[in-house]
Amino acid sequence: MNVTDFLERLRGQRIIFVGDSLGRNMWESLVCILRHGVKNKKSVYERSGKNQFKTRGYYSFKFRDYNCSVDFIRSIFLVKELVRESRNGAVLDAKLRLDELDATTPAYQSADIIVFNTGHWWTHSKTSKGLNYYQEGSHVHPSLEVMDAYKRGLTTWARWVDNNIDSTRTQVVFRGYSLTHFRGGQWNSGGRCHRETEPIFNQSYLTEYPEKMRILDQVLSKMKTPVIHLNISRLTDYRKDAHPSVYRVRYDTEEERMAAVTKQDCSHWCLPGVPDTWNELLYASLLQAGKGSWRL
Repeated sequence: MNVTDFLERLRGQRIIFVGDSLGRNMWESLVCILRHGVKNKKSVYERSGKNQFKTRGYYSFKFRDYNCSVDFIRSIFLVKELVRESRNGAVLDAKLRLDELDATTPAYQSADIIVFNTGHWWTHSKTSKGLNYYQEGSHVHPSLEVMDAYKRGLTTWARWVDNNIDSTRTQVVFRGYSLTHFRGGQWNSGGRCHRETEPIFNQSYLTEYPEKMRILDQVLSKMKTPVIHLNISRLTDYRKDAHPSVYRVRYDTEEERMAAVTKQDCSHWCLPGVPDTWNELLYASLLQAGKGSWRL
């Protein structure tokens, strides 16, 4: 990946990642890659002075010498989640509007490159059970299969993109579903990937093509807007060795670490690591699409 070339082509522009924490993983990777190629590190800074990036909000890294920015905004479903809380912050009720995008759209509608993703939050218990949770218009579905809801939500996103994005100036990218590697349970039930030191070499151990990806393929095929599809599912399936697992927090000893860690992270990725590859593929795909300054 030619970092200087990437920054020159991004000069005067804005690329934004819109999605969940796996989208943030990719955004963090690109910020680090591009900053590494800039001589004056002080010319790269978060616009509002933030130095913590795990919370809700809008984050924007300015590359002053190139007058460009690399941004991220959290939108875990892309469609709108309605949450009603008590005075002490306890969630009283939550609904997911499958027919309406969330309130973040003004933040990215005019960006030059938009990299979308969603997927992991559709597996959580409330989402997957789908009882009195999914809403369209004034109708709340008493029960709805999660993959049906996922397709409806993606279709709403696709319709919004087709109606609101000027594809002559904005390149739309959708980064596909990233595989997880929990053994013996899931993220909240004792699943682990600790001490995995090698990728999968035998293809017979790889999972089937995810249903979420088949749905995404169907939705993208019906859009009028040209969308770059970064299909990284199979690529990530090999890398059972590349997750943070128990190493998200620093401890003095291994014994202390293993006693303290109750949930292993086998869905996000270490940096440097797998998301760097996604950004190399993004760079190649933007050049191949050849829109505006990305024309070869």
